[in-house]
Amino acid sequence: MRGWQIFRHSFRMVLNNLEAAFRLSAVLYAVQALNQVLVLLAAPAQGSTATVINPGMAMMVLATSILAIVASLWIAVAWHRYVLTGEEPDGAVPPWHGGLVLAYLGRSVMIALLVVVALVAALIPVTAVMAMAPALGLPLMLMVVALAVYLFFRFGVMLPAGAIDRKMTLREAWAATGKDQEAMVVLTLLVTGMVVAVQLPAMLNPDPHSLINLVYSVVVGWFATMIGISVLTTLYGVCVEGRDID
Repeated sequence: MRGWQIFRHSFRMVLNNLEAAFRLSAVLYAVQALNQVLVLLAAPAQGSTATVINPGMAMMVLATSILAIVASLWIAVAWHRYVLTGEEPDGAVPPWHGGLVLAYLGRSVMIALLVVVALVAALIPVTAVMAMAPALGLPLMLMVVALAVYLFFRFGVMLPAGAIDRKMTLREAWAATGKDQEAMVVLTLLVTGMVVAVQLPAMLNPDPHSLINLVYSVVVGWFATMIGISVLTTLYGVCVEGRDID
């Protein structure tokens, strides 16, 4: 199935280029990891009634949160460009393309807003059904998550396009990814399943602020981040550029 091929190709893209993936993302992802550590330290201990966060810690969390967002955008643009154009870093961090990173942020926000509007519309009937049949709550919420993933992928090819400085409208992205609906649905189900599988161990841990959860989220989060960016890259290559995949 085409959807499985896209997912497998994206997974292999990271595994077969681990050295390049680390060189492109290690320093920048460390900023994101630092932010996760600070958020953990700032969070009230389990069972604590404290609600006030130290102002100094709060400022550090805010500053590293902003830096973490920039770092994540930088990684995404760098990985898209590495795969699609062969651009490699000369040093410890990939080349900085400020205009492309800013445009990537703008496109990401636009896509996120569209997805949120769709989810709000979907949640109205879903909430009504859940009120009448609570047992259907979990499968319905999984369907909502799948809808978000599906819409993100349909519009998301705009992001790698922007990373290599190519213009693409929402309509063009929707048309390009609509050529093989079966593949998009299968890919959506696979990625939704991966998201649930990745989150499950952390949710089962009775202490969400434990060191084990932190290490797990940092390590697995890196792989999930790179694979997610790779899925968008593969979609762009297949749906827009017409590239072949194994």
